[in-house]
Amino acid sequence: MKRLAIFVSGSGSNCENIIRYFHQGMGRKESATAAEDIRIALVVSNKADAYALTRAKNLNVPSVVMPKSDFNQPEKLLPLMEQYHVDFIVLAGFLLMVPDFLIDAYPQRIINIHPSLLPKYGGKGMWGHHVHEAVKAAGEKETGMTVHYVSNVCDGGEIIAQFKTALSPEDTPEDIAEKEHVLEMAHFPKVIEEVVRAL
Repeated sequence: MKRLAIFVSGSGSNCENIIRYFHQGMGRKESATAAEDIRIALVVSNKADAYALTRAKNLNVPSVVMPKSDFNQPEKLLPLMEQYHVDFIVLAGFLLMVPDFLIDAYPQRIINIHPSLLPKYGGKGMWGHHVHEAVKAAGEKETGMTVHYVSNVCDGGEIIAQFKTALSPEDTPEDIAEKEHVLEMAHFPKVIEEVVRAL
């Protein structure tokens, strides 16, 4: 069995979607038994008020609050991963840079989702509404989501998968965000499964 940790900073809609996909077989063609070899072992948030923690509790998944000061200390973060036997890490709206020691401990086993078609609109400060506002300001005719491996360069890791959606000139940043979020809900769990099964 592969045991996954999800790192999240905010509301956690992706987090809940991923948990439901693996624990309840949502949208899967395989039998329920086939889903049992991948489990969400832990949800980690750097913010105590992140609604993702409530979602995890409601779905009976253990969660831990780890502020930035603790997150950047190997003697605190690595034992937590070991305690829950974490094999693979998923960033789902997690806003801290992942420290080098964690990347070294989980080579090609940490992936992130980004709300644009990288390398466009990536890098420091480009998250959430900042991305969608930049896409709107540039007059882009399409946007999308990117799943990529995490490296020590912000949004610079190898791209695993991208999914696109068309935009119209009338779309507001909020409309763009909604269109992109639909892609996340539809595709992110499936990409996670493909990557984990290929380990």
